[in-house]
Amino acid sequence: MKSTKTREKVFLASPHMSDEGYEMEYIKEAFDTNWIAPLGENVNQFEVEFATKVGSTDAAALSSGTAAIHLALKAAEVGEGDIVFCPTLTFSATANPIIYQNATPVFIDSDYETWNMCPKALEKAFEQYPEVKAVIVVHLYGLSADMDKIMELCNKHGVRVIEDAAESLGTYYKGKHTGTIGHYGAFSFNGNKIITTSGGGMLVSDNVEKVAKSRFWATQSRDQARHYQHSELGYNYRMSNVSAGIGRGQLKVLDQRVDKKREIFNFYKRELEDLEGVYFMPDNNWGEPNYWLSSMILTGKVRPQHIFEALEEENIESRPVWKPMHLQPYFEKYDFVGEGISEELFANGVCLPSDTKMTQDDLNRVVRIVKGLW
Repeated sequence: MKSTKTREKVFLASPHMSDEGYEMEYIKEAFDTNWIAPLGENVNQFEVEFATKVGSTDAAALSSGTAAIHLALKAAEVGEGDIVFCPTLTFSATANPIIYQNATPVFIDSDYETWNMCPKALEKAFEQYPEVKAVIVVHLYGLSADMDKIMELCNKHGVRVIEDAAESLGTYYKGKHTGTIGHYGAFSFNGNKIITTSGGGMLVSDNVEKVAKSRFWATQSRDQARHYQHSELGYNYRMSNVSAGIGRGQLKVLDQRVDKKREIFNFYKRELEDLEGVYFMPDNNWGEPNYWLSSMILTGKVRPQHIFEALEEENIESRPVWKPMHLQPYFEKYDFVGEGISEELFANGVCLPSDTKMTQDDLNRVVRIVKGLW
């Protein structure tokens, strides 16, 4: 076997600039006009183009997806002491902004049908905490949550819904882009996402006034005055004009990236699903996932750690499924509603390398190594 030092690294998911060089056109424009600081024409146009792409009325380009969730909570008037329901099976960036607002998270379990927020657990949570102020829904690994059931419950109780679509840009739920079904949607353009601005995010909503207010907060809440005046607490959350230029170019190849992610998922599923104890992430007929990370559950003798170690030996990245928030040292003091399905997904889950630059040889390498464990 060749040393891992001589094998080309296969990433879980990494930045992938367009072959056409779209990004450089917009970056060059920013440099040519000397407009490289935050704000500028790229920022303005990226907001318009992104909102058009996902079918939202308005959008605000921000420094991260975390910032988008934070401002969505603020727009939903979540404040000190308020309760916010949040999926437990997610990355900490979903839950952290709840703490920024001095609010209290209550973590909701997953279901096997979607790997996302379980509507039954959500209904139970509403019974226990009728005073809840907002609900954050995550579309994990590009899989859409069951939004009809979730929205029905949230509308019944009159609470704002924030969709964390950081992992699901390009995913549809019943023909509608995830992130545009609730009251607010938050997207991420981190380097590992399906498109990237190197770092950045987007807040979308049909409520134009709330988006405008979010832009205000994101620009240090600077009042309209000749001098610097601030009547509200502000944040340095706006996206730079250079990053927005990258985003405009990346948006042009989003559909290509989704096609490649789907191709990767279908290849893994075709090659590996007949192995004993292997179950791939659900693919419901009401959704069109972007397959951001191809993930599977192992219930047999081969355990996730076996796969992680075998792939790492050949310089190939893989990851566990997210560790639930209610098991995290910082968040374990907060309440959890559910039956532990998220814990089972974490204990048995594997995220296979899903980089859109993977070649067929790379995919064959992964499959050969995984099959060799059975």
